[in-house]
Amino acid sequence: MIRDKGCGDITESDIGSNMSLAGWVFRRRDHGGLIFIDLRDRSGICQIVFSPDVSKETHELAHDLRSEFVISVSGEVRKRPAGTENPNFPTGMVELYVKKLDVLNESAPLPFPMEEAAEASEYLRLKHRYLDLRRPELQRNLIVRHKVSKVMRDYLDEKGFLEIETPMLTKSTPEGARDYLVPSRLNPGHFYALPQSPQLFKQILMAAGLEKYFQIVKCFRDEDLRADRQPEFTQVDMEMSFVDRNDVISVVEEMIKRLFRNVMEIDITTPFERLSYKESMERFGNDKPDLRFGLELKDMADLAAKGSFKVFLDAVQSGGRVKAINGKGMAGLSRKEVDMLTEEAQSFGAKGLAWIKVKNGFESPIAKFFPEDVLRRMAERLEASDGDIMLFVADKEKVVHDVLSRMRLELGKRLNLIQPGFRFVWITDFPLFEWDDEEGRFQAMHHPFTAPMDGIPPVELDDIKSNAAAFESLASAKAKAYDIVLNGSEIGGGSIRIHNVIDQHKMFKILGITDEDARVKFGFLLDALEYGAPPHGGIALGLDRLVMLMVGAHSIRDVIAFPKTQKAVCLMSGAPSTVEQKQLRELNVKLDIPL
Repeated sequence: MIRDKGCGDITESDIGSNMSLAGWVFRRRDHGGLIFIDLRDRSGICQIVFSPDVSKETHELAHDLRSEFVISVSGEVRKRPAGTENPNFPTGMVELYVKKLDVLNESAPLPFPMEEAAEASEYLRLKHRYLDLRRPELQRNLIVRHKVSKVMRDYLDEKGFLEIETPMLTKSTPEGARDYLVPSRLNPGHFYALPQSPQLFKQILMAAGLEKYFQIVKCFRDEDLRADRQPEFTQVDMEMSFVDRNDVISVVEEMIKRLFRNVMEIDITTPFERLSYKESMERFGNDKPDLRFGLELKDMADLAAKGSFKVFLDAVQSGGRVKAINGKGMAGLSRKEVDMLTEEAQSFGAKGLAWIKVKNGFESPIAKFFPEDVLRRMAERLEASDGDIMLFVADKEKVVHDVLSRMRLELGKRLNLIQPGFRFVWITDFPLFEWDDEEGRFQAMHHPFTAPMDGIPPVELDDIKSNAAAFESLASAKAKAYDIVLNGSEIGGGSIRIHNVIDQHKMFKILGITDEDARVKFGFLLDALEYGAPPHGGIALGLDRLVMLMVGAHSIRDVIAFPKTQKAVCLMSGAPSTVEQKQLRELNVKLDIPL
């Protein structure tokens, strides 16, 4: 071995020992006759000292060392002189006096200083990802990710789950996000799809009698990206037979509790809180609430109806909503600042933002439209006191919830209301369907294999648009679905599945999927359901997003070794790239754009 220990593993117990270390030159400081270098490897940093009194030869060689040179050194571990110790640093009480130095590799001039790598542009860091990954914080993230995967594997193995791989080259079933397609050379004109999820295969594993399956698996979606999304991502996929939703939830909670205890040394309280989809939307405006602070949305329609403000009255009369949140301590905002807040609400989709300041009474352009006692009741409902500002949005329900939920999060950050820690919550009782105005049909809110809470509504397809009762029956149907949310981010979702082929055909029919289409897209699943498939259900947890939240990273890219940009490009390798015409001919692919 070139080294005896990692740089960050040297302790006071090693004082007096001769030791060999290896790593990268991180910092170099010349102090008169002595040269100090911070030597870094994955385990941490150790200060090494080149002294002419120990070795004139190595001291002379040390003058040529530059940032990120790879070196090995050997020498004596000594206690740092009094006054130079750093007790806050793992190796801050010791240093290694070098007797021998070997330069294992030199480094070209760096595109950015390693000490300031975090401040370098993301373009530079992703292009030179091998340098970016030398940063201790990114290495820590990947180490945490490794530990998370290991704890999950060990836990699921203990619970009798089998880790089974499912295919990467699958059949395209374009019902959700766009597929990544792979042309088949051996079957001209035919394409594989990279899996968006192993959903169908894990259900077939249940039909096959494997009973408990899991997989830490890559999935692919060709969609527009955000800070918490990637075209290829990793999920912890699970499926169980002979279970109800409480069984699935219990397994996940116990696994997460162990995960945080073993990896983060944090005790998470279980069981997690549960909110119905309806309650979450009413109180927080979305189905992934951040419970680390208050500022809940309050329905103000009944009080709005007691005034004469036309915007509120029109919203109520047209079947819309009037809701509000309390901006704590924000009554001192200037008119310009209030206008900026209004512009922010409009950028979220609102037509405008009504406000009432609580300042020794009520101050607002709309206060004159309401009796004094109504204004007081508004303040009581919002728990608004002197110095607060009540913020109202009146519109269609979807707009009101979307705008106020986003404003709630913005105000939570702006007012420093968000408490540290980890708050989990399950969202349950989702609608089974959601209406798509563009396509004029119902869609599955989760996916078409989700079991209904009370059976498939007995609705004829022709009745959906013309029969109000049939429409309402579908709109009010609930699903045996559940999402797990952490600090305002969805980290997983699952459901109990339809395991009866007749019910699955009914579901496809309601969704406008013909028997022919169903057979073409999902025939192998339908066949499997006909041969005694057991009741089953499962969940998929987003590993990347979970680790991002655990380590406090700002972007999912900080917990993935080689991530893509928001344009789905790998700056380091240059993927995606053009290919030679010969390759295209072999695949029977012809492009209609110039190469």
